[in-house]
Amino acid sequence: MIYKIAGKINSHEGEFNGTIEFDSNTGLILDVNKKISNDAKVYSDDCIIFPGFGDIHIHAREDKSGKHTYKEDFVSVGLAAINGGVIHVADMPNNPIPPIDDLSYDDKELLTKKSKIHISLYAGIGPNTNPLKRKVPYKVFMGPSIGELFFRTNEELEEVIKRYQGQNVSFHCEDPIVLEENKTADTHEDRRPLKAEILATDFAIYLIEKYNLKGKLCHYSSGEGLLKIIAAKKRGVNVTCEVTPTHLFYDRSVLTKENHKWFQMNPPLRFEDDKKILLEAFRNGLIDFLATDHAPHSIEEKLKGISGISQLDTYSLFVTHLILNDKISHDRIRLACAEKPGDFINEFLPKKFGLGFGYLKKDFSASFTILNLKKPTFFKKEMIKSKSGWSPFENHEFPGSIEAIYFQGLEMVRN
Repeated sequence: MIYKIAGKINSHEGEFNGTIEFDSNTGLILDVNKKISNDAKVYSDDCIIFPGFGDIHIHAREDKSGKHTYKEDFVSVGLAAINGGVIHVADMPNNPIPPIDDLSYDDKELLTKKSKIHISLYAGIGPNTNPLKRKVPYKVFMGPSIGELFFRTNEELEEVIKRYQGQNVSFHCEDPIVLEENKTADTHEDRRPLKAEILATDFAIYLIEKYNLKGKLCHYSSGEGLLKIIAAKKRGVNVTCEVTPTHLFYDRSVLTKENHKWFQMNPPLRFEDDKKILLEAFRNGLIDFLATDHAPHSIEEKLKGISGISQLDTYSLFVTHLILNDKISHDRIRLACAEKPGDFINEFLPKKFGLGFGYLKKDFSASFTILNLKKPTFFKKEMIKSKSGWSPFENHEFPGSIEAIYFQGLEMVRN
């Protein structure tokens, strides 16, 4: 079936009133033009039609063992993504059975097929691993975090990274020696200090440059370390970085005895100055991706002090906060939430997605995130679709809402 939607469109060609024509059978865009078609479904002037948003850093928790599906699985994470206005996600490899070779990767990928959206997978890099035969993105934990897939020294890490020359590698930047030195500090934030991220950033950039990696630094939180990334970009190092909603919205000043465990994450919340630097860099295009690091631990686990924040359900609602409260441009949102996530993942996609995600162009996936910037949303606990059942944004009023979401030419039901 051929469908048309129309309204205010934000694309690589600018922002304009126009129509998108697409085929729901192939799931691909047929045409985008700068006029409103009479036979199109028209979205009001309060709305903006973006290419479908992608969150390239989430933890869906499912693998062949099934041990952690009580936290989340590929069905529930797909529902949380749709609820958050997201049409594709990339899942991290720190599972009980980590995807570190072709067989374990294929086994996990098969499980993703039951999701209502597309789920890409990172393969894990750990002691004694080797690149897969197929082309995939990789993730390395430079120091201990959640799971067992990590390194204890930089020397051990470099010996393995040598094998991944030229590959797409994302880094969790926390120096293992600094973490060990501070493991008895009084608070979680002091046990994982800024120094750990900053030193690990230096080493990650060194590895990316030396071994010609397509490098990405995950969930970045340090203002000082960000300056090192910017400097590396300027001298031609192939490095990008993410920021999470929580590191853009919160800082250590919000922490209390009552909420401390809920805000525990790796890396932890930083200082107000760090938050300001991150937000300004995001505004200016110096941070590449908005990614949640969605870590859906159960309420019982959070009360015991497990690190991780559940926030996929509020991805696009937070985007409305960035647009309306922080005055982030629509173009910047398109780049960080749609286009660059598409660029990151398109080379790994099956042919059924055409040229991929992130662009409103012929032969790209007919996947759209449509935001209403005049209709506020009061986010309540009962609105959460993630199995985790909690969110740091419970009882928060966002200035906008999600009008609609399309995946592969089909409008998705969010309620």
